[in-house]
Amino acid sequence: MNKDIKFYILILISVFSLTINAQESVLNVSVSKNKLGVNQRFRVQYTINKQGADNFKAPNFVNFKIVGGPSQSVSQSWINGKMSFSQSYTYILQPKRKGEFDLPEASIEIDDKIIKSGTAKIIVLDAVDIPKNPNDPEYIASQNIHLVAEISKSKPYVGEGIYVEYRLYFSENVGIYDNAITQSPQYNGFWNQEIKRNGTPVKEGTYNGEKYRYAVLHKALLIPTKAGKLTIDPMKMDIIVAVPTGRADFFGNVITRQVRKEFSSTKKTIQSKSLPTLNKPKNFTGAVGEYSFDVSLSKEILKANESSQIKISVKGKGNLKLFELPKIETPKELEVYQPERKEKVSITSNGLRGSVTDSYTVVPQYKGKYKIPSTSFSYFNPKENVYQTITSKDLYVDVLEGKELATNSDNTNNVEKRDVKMTDASFRYIQNSSNFHSKEHSDFFKSPLFYTLLLLPFIAIPLIIIIYKKKEERDGDVLGNKQRKADKLAKKYLSEASKQLGNKEAFYEALERALHNYLKAKLKVETSDISREKITQLLEEKNVNSASISEFIDVLNDCDFARYTPIDNTQMNQEFEKAKQVITQLDKQL
Repeated sequence: MNKDIKFYILILISVFSLTINAQESVLNVSVSKNKLGVNQRFRVQYTINKQGADNFKAPNFVNFKIVGGPSQSVSQSWINGKMSFSQSYTYILQPKRKGEFDLPEASIEIDDKIIKSGTAKIIVLDAVDIPKNPNDPEYIASQNIHLVAEISKSKPYVGEGIYVEYRLYFSENVGIYDNAITQSPQYNGFWNQEIKRNGTPVKEGTYNGEKYRYAVLHKALLIPTKAGKLTIDPMKMDIIVAVPTGRADFFGNVITRQVRKEFSSTKKTIQSKSLPTLNKPKNFTGAVGEYSFDVSLSKEILKANESSQIKISVKGKGNLKLFELPKIETPKELEVYQPERKEKVSITSNGLRGSVTDSYTVVPQYKGKYKIPSTSFSYFNPKENVYQTITSKDLYVDVLEGKELATNSDNTNNVEKRDVKMTDASFRYIQNSSNFHSKEHSDFFKSPLFYTLLLLPFIAIPLIIIIYKKKEERDGDVLGNKQRKADKLAKKYLSEASKQLGNKEAFYEALERALHNYLKAKLKVETSDISREKITQLLEEKNVNSASISEFIDVLNDCDFARYTPIDNTQMNQEFEKAKQVITQLDKQL
């Protein structure tokens, strides 16, 4: 047995060694800043990805002064069957003068081979203002985190869609533990709509020429509704930042310090341009973008009093919700009803995209062929800076059957038609309709109703048996009945809170009151005046499991905390569902 164990250990070590040796040896160089003031410092790090390297030789930092280092660190991990290794050499440098410099190559020896790193370009500018204590955590946080608002276009036309994107840039020197938006941006003078995103992924990017990681926090579509100078107020955030202290623990891990700091984006200015008046069509109603226009008729041939649909549709991308569709003109012999509006519009980074359709119901009254004149639609194309007009074709409705339309004759000797006056001495007006009633009455025997009532018991008995069996199964489902009862009870206590969704203060007050009323009914005590610890003790005495107790107390704490923090509708819905689940779980155990 011991020989077998040794054999497997030997195989494991062999595989481990082969995995390490299979990696290609690379010596990478990275800098904390590519652009800095002549009085600032930066960090340069050389990292080898393979174990067994030795004799590291740093480059000659001719134009820089070494103010710290070299410090050495080793990292090794095994994730999902793959082994990773890194060994780093770090220097803290300060430039001696302004200019553009290339850090020379460093080298290291491994497996009797010399491996060299690449070079790194550093741009040194004029001196910047630095506080008395450059190691101040708040100063370090402000230098490594930036909240930026980016606009897709600064000079759009009125009605032209643009977007604003709020990005949080942060360097690898610091960590972010928590963040909250304390002031949302205001879009005065814009029609605006938030652009939904799938999560908040972290991406690689550059800010002021330096490498950063960033996350998109908020993105919105903006459409200017008036010309002139429009401003977008800044977004503000509270962020808890982990700042390195410059010290390391026993295992070589960097010791950090957490600080809370407010960050704010800069105010953005948009110069909205008026639409040109030259060659502006008379039927222009404010459409800006790129569109197609279509007018169609569902039926061209029909009978009198049959209906047909006239559809006026605009498709494309632009300010689809901010203009009116053209109206149709129809002959007076066609009865036209108010149009039904249908919108299929999606919101993307490029603006609104989709279609808007008005459907008119048309009902002819008389026989004949009727012309529906062409209709035109005009819009402004911001890419080509011109107005464009699309005109539809004439449509015809051919009514084959129906009453003839009365026409006036040109003969002036027409006899005026008068109603016939009836007297006892004159002939009566010939009756052209009559009402006859049958003298024969059908018997009930062998009638459809007779056979229906005859077969009804044969149909009803199986149904009654099936319903009875279903009731027995439901009554026998103890766990299911208990679950349904618990869900019904949760809805009862949370009914007031559900009505207040969207109203933060009223919602959380109702939610907390519902939780206390539930405990009051179940435990026969007044829980609103006792502490969280006492509630925990009362529930433990009722043999409620610790997980359910913890979730109940968490919801109570969230009610208190939410009154002092910004909360959106999505979070309130999540809190409501959480409270509903907690009451259901407790009711199963009490």
